[in-house]
Amino acid sequence: MEQRKHYTVVIRETGESYRCQDQESLLSGMARLGRKGIPVGCCGGGCGICKVEMLSGDYASRPMSREHISAGEEAAGVVLACRVYPRSDVTLRVVGKMEKSVFRPRVPAAA
Repeated sequence: MEQRKHYTVVIRETGESYRCQDQESLLSGMARLGRKGIPVGCCGGGCGICKVEMLSGDYASRPMSREHISAGEEAAGVVLACRVYPRSDVTLRVVGKMEKSVFRPRVPAAA
């Protein structure tokens, strides 16, 4: 059985980081930050809300809707977090509609 690898994902704007498995999308890992409004409903690349720009690190991606990510954007590292899987530690910048959710304060965990 192949051992899963874990990588650190850093969100540049907030300085926050989270751990993400190599078989887990960046969006799934980001949802664990505990923020209201992280869009985890679609997760199929069809809505385009989870757009991020990959600033450093290696990743693998699955097909994304050209309605939301052009070939040029993808080549420049702009991708949908629901369709990207880390292959090393990565740093990203949130762009588009998801910015408001990522930049609002964390929701305190229930005691």
